[in-house]
Formats: sequence, C-alpha cells, structure tokens
Amino acid sequence: MSEIEFIIGQRWVSNSEAELGLGIIKEISGRQIEVFFPAVAESRFYAANNAPLSRVIYSEGEQVKSREQQSFTISAVQPFNGCMIYQGETAEGEAVSFHEMDLDSRVHFNQPQDRLFAGQVDKNSQFELRAKALSYQHELFSSAVFGLLGARVQLLPHQLYIAQQVSQRHAPRVLLADEVGLGKTIEAGLILHQKILSGEVKRALVIVPDALLHQWLVEMLRRFNLSFSLIDVERHLALVELDEGNPFDSVQLVLCGLDDLLENPVMQEDLFAADWDMLIVDEAHHLYWQPDNSSPAYQLIEQLAARIAALLLLTATPEQLGIDSHFARLRLLDPERFHDLEAFREQEAAYQPISDLIDDLDALQSADDKKLKPLLKALESYLPEQALLDLQQHEAFDAAKLAAIRQLLDQHGTGRVLFRNTRDVVKGFPERILHRYPLEADSRLSGIDALQAETVLGHDWLIEDKRVAWLIDFLKAHRGEKILLICASADTATQLDSHLSVHHGVRSAAFHEKLTLVNRDRAAAYFAEEEDGAQLLVCSEIGSEGRNFQFCHHLVLLDLPRHPDLLEQRIGRLDRIGQQHDVDIHVPYFAGTAQEVLLNWYHQGMNAFEQVFAAGDAVHKATQAQLEACLNQPADDKALIELIEMTRDTAEKARESLQSGRNRLLERNSFDDDAAQHIIAELEEATRGLELADFMDDVFDAFGVEQQPHSSDSIIIEPGNHMVYPFPELPEDGLTATYQRHRALGREDMAFLTWEHPMVLGAMDLVMNTEIGNSAFCTLESGLFNPGTLLLEAIFKVQAIGALQTYVDRFLPQRYLRIVVDEQGRQHQASLPDRQFNKLAGRIPRATSQELIRHARPQLEKLIQQAQRASLEPGEMLRREALASMQQEMSAETVRLKALAEKNPAIRQDEIDSMSTLTHALANTIQSAELSLDAVRIAIVTESN
Repeated sequence: MSEIEFIIGQRWVSNSEAELGLGIIKEISGRQIEVFFPAVAESRFYAANNAPLSRVIYSEGEQVKSREQQSFTISAVQPFNGCMIYQGETAEGEAVSFHEMDLDSRVHFNQPQDRLFAGQVDKNSQFELRAKALSYQHELFSSAVFGLLGARVQLLPHQLYIAQQVSQRHAPRVLLADEVGLGKTIEAGLILHQKILSGEVKRALVIVPDALLHQWLVEMLRRFNLSFSLIDVERHLALVELDEGNPFDSVQLVLCGLDDLLENPVMQEDLFAADWDMLIVDEAHHLYWQPDNSSPAYQLIEQLAARIAALLLLTATPEQLGIDSHFARLRLLDPERFHDLEAFREQEAAYQPISDLIDDLDALQSADDKKLKPLLKALESYLPEQALLDLQQHEAFDAAKLAAIRQLLDQHGTGRVLFRNTRDVVKGFPERILHRYPLEADSRLSGIDALQAETVLGHDWLIEDKRVAWLIDFLKAHRGEKILLICASADTATQLDSHLSVHHGVRSAAFHEKLTLVNRDRAAAYFAEEEDGAQLLVCSEIGSEGRNFQFCHHLVLLDLPRHPDLLEQRIGRLDRIGQQHDVDIHVPYFAGTAQEVLLNWYHQGMNAFEQVFAAGDAVHKATQAQLEACLNQPADDKALIELIEMTRDTAEKARESLQSGRNRLLERNSFDDDAAQHIIAELEEATRGLELADFMDDVFDAFGVEQQPHSSDSIIIEPGNHMVYPFPELPEDGLTATYQRHRALGREDMAFLTWEHPMVLGAMDLVMNTEIGNSAFCTLESGLFNPGTLLLEAIFKVQAIGALQTYVDRFLPQRYLRIVVDEQGRQHQASLPDRQFNKLAGRIPRATSQELIRHARPQLEKLIQQAQRASLEPGEMLRREALASMQQEMSAETVRLKALAEKNPAIRQDEIDSMSTLTHALANTIQSAELSLDAVRIAIVTESN
C-alpha cells in the first residue's frame, strides 16, 4: 500500500467500512491522510503507510453515475495529475466527461466481482467459511428430518413418527391423544417447530388451561427455541391502550389462557379478527359438547377452528369420556366429515372386520401359507388388484405385506385425524407399585364424608388426623428423596404445607389454584432443585394435570379422587417417559371407612394403581350407583364384594372393547417402529455435533465473538470487543451452550446448539447476507498448471425467489454450484475439489493482490465470463432435475390422496386441491430459479515444491 501515491481528488473505498461509500482524498499531511466520504458527510484519518483503503478505478464498459445521478457507460479512462478522467456515453447517446471527484459517492461494492475489482479482497479462511455456510444450509433445508433436528428432546420413536407424519401434511388438523405421560406437548411442539422453520406457519395461537400457561411458555422456549408472548387480560388491556391496532397482531406466536378468553368478549373479538396459521388447544377433553348443547369453551374453539387452517387438539382421554365426547373433538377437526353422531357410531363398529384382516395378514410368514388364498379373497374389496398380486410373489412377500397393511391402515378408520399411542406400544415405562398404609379410624369418620377426613375433623385436623402423623414419619424415613403429595383441596394443601414447614422443619412447597401462575412456577422450581430444593410438594387436584415431575418417584395420595381418570392423571405426573425408577404410590387410609372402599374399588376392581386403565369412565358410569351405596355403608361386606366383582367384570369387558376393531387400527396407524427408527437414524446422522462446533468456531472467529471452555461438553459464548456486527441470538452478558444432546437434556440452563438453533441459522444468514468472504485472492501451489497461470474459483448460489423457497429446497439437488476455470474456459473443479484447493491455497499480502488485480483486470474479467458461461448448462440441469423430482413426488401423493378419498372420508378435499395448487406454484418457482455469482477466489499458480 505504501508504494501507491495518494493524490488529492482520488477515489478510495474503506476495506473495513465499505458502507461509507466512495471516499475522496481530501488532505495529505506528512504521514497522515484525510479521506472525506460524501455519502455520509464524514471524514476518516489514516496513517499513509498502512491505510485500510482500496483504490477505485473503473474500467471501460462499466456503467457508473455522476454526482447528479447521470448514468453513462465508460468508453475511455484517461490519467490526469494522478487522478482519472472518465469519458463515456449516456443511454441517449450524449457524450460526457467527468473527473473522478464528480462521480456518485453512494455506491456499495457488495457483488463479488465489484469488490474484487475495487481491491476489497478477504482472507482465504473467510472465503472457505462462506462456501461452508452455503453447503451446510443446503444440507439442512434438503434433509428429510428438517425441522425435527433442533428440539431439546429425547429421540423417542413414537413422538418423532407422529411429528414427521403430521408435519408433512398441508395445514394438518389432528387430535394428538397419546396416553398420559407419552409426551403430547412435545409432539405438538415438534410439529409447530417444523412448520415454522419450513415457512408454512408464521402466526400460531396456543390456548391452554390457565394453570398450564407458564409451563407451555417455558417448554416452547427451552425445548424448541420458540418465543411465545403470553397475552392475558392485563397485557391485552395495555396493548389496547397503546392504540396501535389489534393487540393480537403485535406478535407472531401467542399463548392465551382459556378462562381469560371466556371472561372477556373484547379479547375474543380481537382474537377472531387476527389472522392465524395454526391453532393448538391443550386439555381439549374439557370442551363439553352434546348434539343439543355445548359449553362456551367449546363454542369459542369451534369458531376459531372454522377460521384457522391448521389445528392440533391435545387430550389424553379421547374415548374414555364417552363416544359423544370423542365425536365432539373430531367434529372440531373436520365438521363436514364428522357431522352425524349416529352415523359415526355405526362407522366405528364397522372397523372390526378390517382390524381382523390386518391381524390375519400380519400373521402370515410367506406366500406359501395355506391361509393366504382365502385371505386374498376377503381382501378383494379392500385392496387393488396389483397389491393382491404382489402378495403372491415369493421373493418380495414381506415388502408386499407391509405395503398392503399400510394401505389398509391409510384407507380405513380415523387414524388420519387421530393419533393415539399407548404404553402397550411404547416401551420403557417403569413399574407402578402400590403401598397401602391402614390407619385406625376416628369414630367421627362415617359414611361418604370420610373421603376427605379433614373436613370432618375440623379446625384441629392437622393434630388429630393420623395421616399427618404418618406423613411426618414417612418424610423422616425418606429424608433426601423427593416426594409429591396430591390432595383434593387447595385449602388442605395450604394448611398442610404451612404445618409441616413451621412445626416440623420440612422443606415443602404448596402448589394450588389459588396461587398466581408465577408463584406456582416458583413452587415447582423450588421442588425441582436438586440440592437446596423442597423435599415435598403439596398439590391440590390441579397438580395432577399438565405438570411433569418425573425426577421424583414417590407419590403420596392423601385422599383418592372419585373418578378413575383423575386417579390416572395424578399417577401420570410421575409415571412418564423419562422416569428412571419404579413409581411408588403411597396411600394412607382409615381402615373400615369409605376411604378403604374406594381404595379397594380401584385396586381390586380395576387394578388402576399398578396399570394404566383407559376405560375408567365407562366403569365409573356402570358402577356409580353401587359405589355410592358402598361409600355410604362401608361396613356392608356383601355389597362391597358384589361391587368389586361387578367392577372387575365391567373393567374386563371394557378392556376387551378397547382392544377391538378401531383401536387396534388406530394404534397401528399411530406408530410404525421401522419408520420411526429410520427417522431416528437420519436425525443422528444429521446432528454432526463436532462438525457444527468446528463451523461455529470459524464463524465466531470471523465476527469477533469470544468463547471459552465452561465444563465437559460445554462452552461460554460472549460478545467480543471487536465485533463488527451484532451477533444473532447472543445476549449482552453471553450464554453457556453445548452441542451435545445428552448434556442439553440434563442442563436446561444451557443453550442447545444444533443446525436449527436460531443462533446457528442466524450465523449462516449473517455469513451469506454480508460481503464477508465473497472476494479473495490466493496463491495455488500445484504442478498441474504452469507457474503464473490464473484460475478462478466461482461459487454460484441457486436462488428460488418467493414464499415457496423453503419448499423448493427439498427438491433442488444442490443449493450451490462450484466451478473452477482457467482463461481458456477449461473446467478443473473435478481435479481440484474444494478440500484440496483449500489445502493448496496460500496467502498473498493485500497490497500485492490489489496490484495484481489492477494489472490483470482484463484477464480476470475474462475468467468471470468463462465461469458464468460454464454455469449455464449445470444451472439448467439443476432446474430440470428439481422439476422432475418435485412432479414425481407431488403427483404420487396426489394420486394416493385421491385413491384414499374414495374409501376414507377423513381425506379432506382441500388437501387434494392444495396439492394441485402447490404443485403448480412449485413448478413456476423452480423454473424461475437462477444461479447468481456469490463468491470468487482468484488463484495464481506457483511452483510446487
């Protein structure tokens, strides 16, 4: 740089602040120069011997503008007193001549060739970083598991299978109804996360019971990096007072409590007026409906469901509350399909023969089986002729059988709108062990009132109730272990917590509906702390819904609920995926009272403590009158024996009913272990934690972000003192992060960096949306070429403009194109792959590279033209391959949906129509995709040692 003479009036550009535009040498004073930048009306002062500047000299043929915005094409460049005079012609043919001082200063060199010719060359490492970012982004967007990779969750087969099945549909409308403890919230989060990353969902609304608001808020943020805004009555009112439009339009992801909405008609009006892409409703079994009557909550969700394209309903009890309740959920999803309750009852009963046929088909071992022929006859009305022929082929029998079973499942039942996994299908759950503790009963405890003894014993119940004395001894015997206690009443929970804390020094916390949501979260967090947290959490009945405490395995039931589903909800707080111990259920009870009757009814009649019992509602309805009589007369042994026998018989029939027909079809359709294991294998292959760590190391170095080790498998990331750009998702005080899933699952306070984490996605965008690395110059030590040969390594990016860009990425065989050419147009990318090129590339001082660029500009322009010509044929091939791949996939899916619609009314016509519309739009987008030059690296060949 020191060899170049600075002359007042010359045009230069800052290498570090290119956004300043063209600068003018204003003053030279000894070893210091002043450069004025008219575009921003600012000056910079530099040392003349190492000023970070590049001389700007335009060439013949380039189009430029004057200070008065007159455009012209340069025809001649004449030196004049160390400066340049540009002569040229306007579009109208007018001859013009301008001193370089009179050129437009508001120019920005962001195109790779512009920056190259302006002498703005970057380091080789930055060029390589840019190419890596392009490559990794393409691999991510074209992955079959895109959207499922970034969640902080265990890779559980049933959850991932459902998430992928649902997220691949256009505007899915489904009921997620896994049994308690199988992770419906995670399934919903995975689906939403995928839809948001794919661009299909931009605005989502989640409605949950008020007690679960903060849990959803935290779960979505910690597990999926989805930042929801909680809009309650106060927040809504505050936004209304700002008078900036509909409060629900102020954010993209909104979380609302159902009670708040029901109590505030104005909130409802604003909610209906906003546009939403997806609605998620948790605990949907609370929405009451009958043909002639429905609750306000049901009516609210029904109106929203009619307005919003995608809908996820979550409930753990789809049919236990009765077929009417089950139908009510389904009609929210598809009111045209589920419009007649009686017709639905008949259709449900008709699924038994299909289920039996699938069982018979699944049992066959080969095409030689004697049972195949009659089975084929029975399947004639269900399967196409080709599928029946395939089943008779010996070599491919297993594949044909699997395909036939999937086709039958696809075409029959409610499996397309309803997903339900049970513990019979999903393995890995602990044992449940009941511990009974009979206590001597107080004479005052008689009849049904004894179920909640504290209400009978009165003000001094904490002193007189033998369950409390038993609990104190139990806590002492299990010192150091976490214990969850659930009772029916908030008052009971509050009084018991206070008594144990004040009088017995027990570290306990209360959790009930009279607490604010924030205080409930604090109580749950105190209980979850390992070292100094509460030993005991005392919950009212609301503690049995939604909350997960699987880090604890002792459950104390101070009383028993009157409904089997509530009992299962209580036990389900501990008996969940992720529980590492057997679940110990402790029931202290007063012998000879209604408490013992209820305990025996559950345990001896239904075995509801030690096994999940899905038909509790049916048994409760069938035995309710007899149960009430026994609770009022607990000493009637004969009546109790009859109740237990009746309950056992009813429960067995209910179990058989649940195992028949539609349920087996449903469970087969809800989980495919082979497909799920394939998804997990793809996820594990795509994770590449070490590769991601290396990439992010390079990004941090390039943008001035500091990092240091924290502990095993974790790092501390902090803003550096020399950061040029704000780094995405990096707080001012930094954060602690890990690239390892096992570490992230154990430490939720750490960020879990995956290829889908917002920081990583933002880092890739930051690399590609800035100029960093798009222009470089290097030496190339190679014996393949004569010394002094110039080569150009060009990176072309495939650009599919429009809303469907993310969809298109699935079909493009690659997102970028790399070409290496010489001046004769010969291509060398095959003999010089990127890894080898990077290894052979050497550094050239910036001043030397700028001199070389200035003197070799004609040759460099020729190289760029050669690369652009070389990109035409492969670019066209990319479009053809992408179009063919898309049409093949979309056509196959459209044909499948049309065939299914003839037999399964659960296939919505709008699904079929949307496939056709999407196919046409994708074709237009792919055909308009273009290759644009994204980065160039010039290499001058040197002698090989």
